[in-house]
Amino acid sequence: METELERLAKERKARCGAGWSWRTSGLMLLCVTVGAVSGAATRDAIPVWYAGLQKPAFNPPGWVFGPVWTTLYLLLGYSMGLAWERGADRLAKTTFLVLLCVNGLWSLLFFGLRSPGLALIDIAAYVILLATWMRMLARHDQTAAWLQVPHLLWVAFASVLNASIWWLNR
Repeated sequence: METELERLAKERKARCGAGWSWRTSGLMLLCVTVGAVSGAATRDAIPVWYAGLQKPAFNPPGWVFGPVWTTLYLLLGYSMGLAWERGADRLAKTTFLVLLCVNGLWSLLFFGLRSPGLALIDIAAYVILLATWMRMLARHDQTAAWLQVPHLLWVAFASVLNASIWWLNR
């Protein structure tokens, strides 16, 4: 039997709508911060090293990456917030943190170490982790999982782009 306090908390959550909280805002901020730190690691390499690489014809213009990744980071944090509010387990939360680390590592490998080959290994792991995390999310909140479909599609495209750059410059 639930206590009066638990009942009131459930009623408040139902009235206010699940999914938006200070925790969700913090998770979104965390994701955008990881993106900003990753972006800072790439800035110096873009005009010199990256500009000199051979790239496939489908390589998007540079201005596309910032808005796309910012949106994906916001959705990443929001999805985790939704799932957390719906009782996401420890494994889903841990996978989310590992996902952020693997994401941040890609920029360091590709741009920092100037190693498209190592970055390709990282992004392959990222795709697998993201798909796995989406399945975990779906157990707690279907919307949270569906919000990651654009993320998965973009990272799949980025994987092909990374592989192409590696191949053209090996």
